[in-house]
Formats: sequence, C-alpha cells, structure tokens
Amino acid sequence: MALVEVRNLTKIYAGGESLLGGKLRGSHEVRAVDDVSLDIHAGETLGLVGESGSGKSTLGRLILRLIEPTSGNIRFAGRDLRTANGGEMRRLRSNMQIIFQDPFASLDPRFRVEEIIAEPLIIHRHRISNGGKNTKNGIRARVAELVRAVGLDESILRRFPHEFSGGQRQRIGIARALALRPKFIVADEPVSALDVSVGAQIVNLLAQLQRDLGLTYLFISHSMPVVRYLSTRIAVMYRGQIVEVGPAEQITERPGHPYTRSLLEATPEVAV
Repeated sequence: MALVEVRNLTKIYAGGESLLGGKLRGSHEVRAVDDVSLDIHAGETLGLVGESGSGKSTLGRLILRLIEPTSGNIRFAGRDLRTANGGEMRRLRSNMQIIFQDPFASLDPRFRVEEIIAEPLIIHRHRISNGGKNTKNGIRARVAELVRAVGLDESILRRFPHEFSGGQRQRIGIARALALRPKFIVADEPVSALDVSVGAQIVNLLAQLQRDLGLTYLFISHSMPVVRYLSTRIAVMYRGQIVEVGPAEQITERPGHPYTRSLLEATPEVAV
C-alpha cells in the first residue's frame, strides 16, 4: 500500500523568488517541481535521482510540508497534508522526519549531542515507554538507545558537534531523526558530503535500520550506484519532472529515458 501519495505536485518560484523568500535577478518563473505524481509504498526505499538543480530536494521538502506547494496534493497514511491544521501537522510530523545533506550545518553547535537528540522528544512531548511518562530518565534512556542504534558509544553524549568527524555527525543526525519513531524518512543527499568509504558505512547503516525498524525512505541522491544499491524502486528527476520510475533493476539495466541512460553512463561504479 502507498504510505505517501503525491499527485500533480507543483512548486513555482515566481519572479525569481529564492528558497529563502528573497528575489533573484530576472523576473522569469522557476518551476522547481512541475506536476509530479508518485507513490511511496510502506517499507520500501524510493530512490530519487537526478543532477543538481533538478528539483529533488525541493520535492522532498514539499512532501514533508517544510515548504508549501503552489498546487497539487500530498497524502500521508491517507491524510491530506495540505488541509491539515497546525495541531494535526504537529502530530503527523512525528511520523515524518528528514536527514539533511550537511551533517555539520544541521546540528546546532551550541548543543551537546545529548541535547540535540533529545530536542525532538521534548518539543513533541513524546511519551517514552516508561509508564507513559516523559521523564528525564526516560529521555536519557531513549537517547542512549538511539546512539547505540547508529553505532556510537554513549560516552559521546556530553560532547559538541565540532568534536566529531563528518560520518559521526551524520550518525548523530540519523539518531535525531529516529527519536520520535517515525514511519517515513526523507534522506536528502545524506552521503554526498562524506568520503566514499564513510558514505558507504552510512548507506549500510540506513539499510540495517530499515530492516530493524520497518522504515520507509525517500532517498535523494545524484549518484546512481548508491541509489541502485539501497532502493527498491527508482524515480529519475529532470528539470522538475519525474521522467521515469520503476523497479531499481529495471531502471539501471533497461533504462527507457535518454536522461536516465546519460546518468548511468556518466556515473562510475561505487563499492558499497
């Protein structure tokens, strides 16, 4: 069944509007996402691949309603996200999380690791499995559990983000994304800022967490080999549109669109 349903989703930045709301030079209209429809099934990884600027990250943020679409519909577990009010979105967001591309920029440098991972639990008043009470001890226990789940030692909890390598910081970001026990995670280029060997470890961690926790991923990347390794199905995005979608083996072995073939030809093999 489809956990996420996207229908005719469009995002237009009118008059050169930037992602931050400012104005770019020129007055032309930018269709960052152009009439996209797709389904993401429970328990699968849908790989979203395309070159930089193709609209992949914008689509991921639209699905989570981190930015508002110009038109179209998004349903999560049958609920129309565009009509959900603030309280409903707050509840739904505990089931929808994001892992960011830059593991340093996405972690507040003023916070210790323990505070970073605990923050979602506190904001959402998430009840820990401790007599139904969101106690300090319950939060600490949950944070320690999350750190272990991503392959880190509890001794790191009192340290700050700048004290870690890029791979360790990304593991901390993953732990934070898992804090509220989400069903669906958008992984937005989570290994592009890492060395190949470290990125491979993160990809393998994501695969293991999916098996252990039954997660559903939208995995965004410009690397076809990484997407092919992790994904159940692959959607290819070009200039704001999905030009091809299908099983990972079909897309990589028998691509139907010229742009997909060009991506495959241009990307070297990566050992994962």
